[in-house]
Amino acid sequence: MKKIGILFGQERSFPQAFIDRVNQKAVKGITAEFVKIDKVFQAEKPEYAVIIDRISQDVPFYRAYLKNAAMGGTAVINNPFWWSADEKFFNNALAENIGVPVPKTALIPSREHPDDTNENSFSNLVMPFDWDAIFEYTGFPAYMKPFDGGGWKEVYKLCSKEEFFEKHSETKQTVMMLQEEIIFDDTLDVIALAASTYVLCNTSHVTHTIYAM
Repeated sequence: MKKIGILFGQERSFPQAFIDRVNQKAVKGITAEFVKIDKVFQAEKPEYAVIIDRISQDVPFYRAYLKNAAMGGTAVINNPFWWSADEKFFNNALAENIGVPVPKTALIPSREHPDDTNENSFSNLVMPFDWDAIFEYTGFPAYMKPFDGGGWKEVYKLCSKEEFFEKHSETKQTVMMLQEEIIFDDTLDVIALAASTYVLCNTSHVTHTIYAM
């Protein structure tokens, strides 16, 4: 029996919907369940043929677990080795380079110096930053958010440069990005597997509580 597992955090709607849908299909020799971890040994034979990862970006233990599983032959979605290069600012730049329209986005340095650095560590940064050019590029309203991560953490809607500087002062050591506002009619959650793309649901009027697959 091959097992498909889903690794998740605080969300509840999508993981359960995914498990239910896979098991409803009743494919011989395949079952789906929430991943269960009670011990992890190096290079051990993995229990799961496939793991859908929804949380490791926030939990270093899970990232190590997934890479160990992948080494043993588990197909992990998303690739756990890609995580070190996977962040929102890079993904936006990549999308633009291959012709996918994305909001205009500017990278913003952290308000406070990272640990074990001082002003001499930033000799190549021209300060003050060219804020006027950045604000003209993105326009207002704009959204400020961490350049990596997810889960709607530290996301601010800003309507003026005064609001920008007020909120940026609260972000401490987090590297942020400023992104133009896009007015939309519909949003779609999708998952891409190789050359195929599957629409999971239209979430235009849903607050992450209903998933239809």
